[in-house]
Amino acid sequence: MDNLQFWIWLIVIIVTFIARAKKKKPEGDSTTFGGDPIDRRTSPVDKPISFEDLLREIQASKAPQPAPIPKKKQEYVDYDDELEEEPVAERVDYSKRDQDSTFQTYERAKQDAFNRASLEETMKIEDTVVRFGQFKGYQQDKEVNVLAEYVKDLQDPAGFKKAFILSEVLNRKF
Repeated sequence: MDNLQFWIWLIVIIVTFIARAKKKKPEGDSTTFGGDPIDRRTSPVDKPISFEDLLREIQASKAPQPAPIPKKKQEYVDYDDELEEEPVAERVDYSKRDQDSTFQTYERAKQDAFNRASLEETMKIEDTVVRFGQFKGYQQDKEVNVLAEYVKDLQDPAGFKKAFILSEVLNRKF
């Protein structure tokens, strides 16, 4: 078994060396993928180029960067000095007759409210229905304290059966 493992590792190592030897370029070839000459001073041979660098290089060759446009310095303009007075808005659909009818309706409602009886004057205490216990169904039940019930059962001589069962539950053998 050790002999077979040795031969497998030996084959893997030989294949790796052959693959590395094929990847090396001959010294006389000085072009890259796009046909551009390589500048040996800027890109050393022993450092491989990453995918991102290749992608940037291809993108740059496809679309060269446009020359930057110099920005003009904008002058400060103060528009507040040239403002005119705003005209006062006039009501276009104004009618004196509509205004009079609105005031008459308002005055009539005010008089009617003054002449009507108030709630205190119309309410009679005898008509009020008073039912005690009407809302007992909505009250919350008191929380049951289980520990207090167990203590009460243990103190009671008639609760011996419950005490025995409780001791069996609390003192399990398994």
